Amino acid sequence: MTTPNIQKLDKYGSGSYLASDVTVLLDIVDKDAVADVPVSQKEALIQSGQRHYSDMLTLEQAPSAMHEQLYAQALEQGTNRTATDIANLAHTLHHTFEQTVSTERPLVLVSLVRAGLPIGVLLQRALSDRKGSDNERSDADADSDYSLPSVHYGISIIRDRGLDPIALQMILDAYPDSPIVFVDGWTGKGAIYQELARSLEVFSDPSHPNFANIFHQGKDAIPLLTLADPAGVAWLAASEEDWLIPSGLLNSTVSGLISRSLYTEPQSGLHRSVFYDNLVEADHSLAFIDHIDTARRALTIPLKRLPTFTQPRYQTADLIDELAITYQISNRNRIKPTIAEATRAILRRDPERILLATADHPDTVLLRHLCDERNINISVLDDKILPYQAITLIKQRSKDS
Repeated sequence: MTTPNIQKLDKYGSGSYLASDVTVLLDIVDKDAVADVPVSQKEALIQSGQRHYSDMLTLEQAPSAMHEQLYAQALEQGTNRTATDIANLAHTLHHTFEQTVSTERPLVLVSLVRAGLPIGVLLQRALSDRKGSDNERSDADADSDYSLPSVHYGISIIRDRGLDPIALQMILDAYPDSPIVFVDGWTGKGAIYQELARSLEVFSDPSHPNFANIFHQGKDAIPLLTLADPAGVAWLAASEEDWLIPSGLLNSTVSGLISRSLYTEPQSGLHRSVFYDNLVEADHSLAFIDHIDTARRALTIPLKRLPTFTQPRYQTADLIDELAITYQISNRNRIKPTIAEATRAILRRDPERILLATADHPDTVLLRHLCDERNINISVLDDKILPYQAITLIKQRSKDS
């Protein structure tokens, strides 16, 4: 069944993913219309409060040969784990929603652009798989299946500015009877969870017409799903470990060639993004999805039903507080925990120091290579920063506010 509201959403693209994988609700603008701000200048503007990070971009270049090689190694090393995690997440979603969703009212996966996109696409493929992980399994084994009617959208969320309200309302209008699950790649400090919770507060009154779309797991439960949840804030996660998620090593070239989102005032339309058509030859987005999806289909291990949480645990909050005191950081946005965030911060920001749990962990090879290349100090703190394996501290460019 296609409604006019759903047709309205169909005009939006999918980046370099398949149209059946995702619809990305972003206003795609030309690269030439965006100011290309050098990292050091951007850092000074952000920290001085003159500009918000979502008002400017440092345009991406193709990854270096070393970066590509380390991504390939991470993919080889992490394929089975990623595939297993996706299968278990899909299996848990199947058991949670099989009685309440249908073709007419599908589960709506809403991936948070960008890190959520590859995970959301993998989940959409898994939920679309009629026979789960074993195509030879008999119908009697339906308990192990994870097929579920679902649709998948990508929308922007920006720290301090929230979830794109226009994009969310478009989805609610198109699927007024469907539950929504928000998808991200991992959690760092829990800042995006908090941003999501603030953005959804408007729906938290049980009398709100869209209360059931959002708060289907309980009136205080924010339905955030992640592959990894070191911060302990997600409703559903495959694990709470900080590990080398392959898609965390690249930026647009594993996220549908879509840039980090740029803020737009709600009265002016959707948040904006750049499509990096100049990086098509370096794009791994579909290859990554196909590779993990093939591995998932080949799994023979029993699927696990994962635990869910209706309240955030914030299990690393004390550690972040301690680091802020130790390194005299009053602006917590300068602390970037997890291997993925630490690596991205080196590539996109101006780092002062990297903290590692161990000096030679295989998951931090790229991080250490980038530090050597840019002469960035590394401190090895052993179990003092666990469960994180790595944390980047951003250089102070102006007085913290």
